[in-house]
Amino acid sequence: MMRIGLTGGIAAGKSVVAARLVDLGAVLIDSDAIVRQLQAPGQAGLEAIVAEFGPRMLTAAGDLDRQALGAVVFDDDAARARLNAVIHPLVRQQSTDLVQKTLAERGEDVVFVHDIPLLVETGQAGDFDLVLVVEAPRELRIQRMVQRRGMAEAEAAARIDAQATDAQRRVAADDLLINDGTTEELVDAVDEWWRRRVGEPRL
Repeated sequence: MMRIGLTGGIAAGKSVVAARLVDLGAVLIDSDAIVRQLQAPGQAGLEAIVAEFGPRMLTAAGDLDRQALGAVVFDDDAARARLNAVIHPLVRQQSTDLVQKTLAERGEDVVFVHDIPLLVETGQAGDFDLVLVVEAPRELRIQRMVQRRGMAEAEAAARIDAQATDAQRRVAADDLLINDGTTEELVDAVDEWWRRRVGEPRL
């Protein structure tokens, strides 16, 4: 078994890397997907958010009001820390459960890729055999968020500034992929990294 921690800042290209690693034979444990599942009605994550921040976090239909939650935590470090304190343990437990389920089904010869946007911020780098960081220049990331997500430049910059810096991620990284070219070039870089670090693709 090999456990790879994958991280990178918003719009750095991490999703492309994760998808290619799955193509090469890895099993993906997607923290964002787990969070979305936990925040669904009736799930432990949503219940924890309501217990911490109150019923104003719910829409009239009983779903998570993401806009209301974002308004509370985005510019407030203390509130964001409270959110992380109730959600992150649930995500880690769910991730552990998925790993154990996969091992039970497939045996020990599995390469897991844990896609964790806040891997550095939450101090998880030491939990993995390798940490792979995807990095892209700041201005290019802002351009991508403006063009692909319809954000204003100021909003895009604020999202970047709310995360760890490139320097902080580099300290945690065993390997670094620079995504400043085409998608095809990034995929080729992932392929080369896999062969060097993991072996032949498990297609």
